[in-house]
Amino acid sequence: MREHDHYAPQSGDVTFDVESYDLDIQYRVRTNRLQGRALINAVAAIDTRSIALDLVGLRAARVRVDGDPRTVMRQGPRKLRVIPPRALEAGEAFSIEVQYAGAPAPRHSRWGTIGWEELDDGALVASQPIGAPTWFPCNDRPDDRARYRIAVTVDEGYAVAATGVAAPPQRVSGRTRWEFATDLPVATYLVAVHVGRYTRTPLGPAHLRHPPALAASVRRAFRDAPRMLSVFEEAFGPYPQDHCTIVVTPDVLEIPLEAQGLAVFGSNHLDPDSERLIAHELAHQWFGNSVGIAHWRDIWLNEGFACYAEWIWSEASGGPSAAALAAQHHARLQRLPQDLLLTDPGPDRMFDDRVYKRGALALHALRTRIGDAGFFAVLRRWAGQHRHGLVATEDFLRCVEDVTGSDPAPLLTPWLDLLPLPALR
Repeated sequence: MREHDHYAPQSGDVTFDVESYDLDIQYRVRTNRLQGRALINAVAAIDTRSIALDLVGLRAARVRVDGDPRTVMRQGPRKLRVIPPRALEAGEAFSIEVQYAGAPAPRHSRWGTIGWEELDDGALVASQPIGAPTWFPCNDRPDDRARYRIAVTVDEGYAVAATGVAAPPQRVSGRTRWEFATDLPVATYLVAVHVGRYTRTPLGPAHLRHPPALAASVRRAFRDAPRMLSVFEEAFGPYPQDHCTIVVTPDVLEIPLEAQGLAVFGSNHLDPDSERLIAHELAHQWFGNSVGIAHWRDIWLNEGFACYAEWIWSEASGGPSAAALAAQHHARLQRLPQDLLLTDPGPDRMFDDRVYKRGALALHALRTRIGDAGFFAVLRRWAGQHRHGLVATEDFLRCVEDVTGSDPAPLLTPWLDLLPLPALR
């Protein structure tokens, strides 16, 4: 029997898996009003009489399973309980249509406020780890990846950037409809929508969405992004997403945020000190967004790898070497409490900077032991073998052994599964 992720035990429903979401949203920036229709195609994992969708802060007006009006719904503060007219059998495909509306807002969680966020003149989505239900009904599990089609209709003068390949925008009754689609498997927390008075600037294989007034600063800040992608393709293998969009908001953001094929930065991230953050978010397109974790306890596989990518970019661009950066961060971690288990840091510390840096240090220890040729062969095998798949720490150890022919546990176990910080050789 499947179990809920114990870092977010109230999120998701393990009795079914989603194959695709079709979202059609009408959004009014001035009043922060959202009306939506979600069509969810799913498959029952076990025999069940009811299923639960995550939905927070928005009200469902109508629910239909396979179009049947006899469907019963019961909505609480976090869940929309759906009772089909008859029981679902394991392996049975079904669809759920939900019409819903409200004023979307972030939800309060142990990780702060996350989800749909209203900006001064627009909106963004920052869902990691449980914010997706603030704007659409979903099965909010990191291991339940699905295809998406997202249509967002907004007032004239606003542009939309979202997960998926964009179709040409269309005028509809004085408003603009933006549509995006991806057949790649995407976790709910990695689906994003950004609304603002943005213009579009091509940037090599990527494109930028930003306020026209920030055009010069944005071009200057992201001028190296195409080269970063090239460096990462050489290190990790081909870019794994079907688009690469970088959004810059006019608002100040606490941190940049990645989503599938997309990253968002605030107007405060246009200085040279933010270069490593750009590298970090772009690297997540390989590690976290393509090679994804099934359980939050393995988040070091997302963040440790993206952090090490910062060091790879530093080397490639003439900055400090990975060895120098590893020594610097190792010295800092030595001064901090030695009470974090990298492979299971606990929900309250899953975003602790020690997860990021200790994860990167474990990778550097591996690089030091097996050499550059072996190390980058491991990274390319890891990114290629598990492209758009779900992984755990054990899979990475197996990957290392497959490439090197030797058991990596004696080297990596002290970094991954013991509390004291190992020496950096």
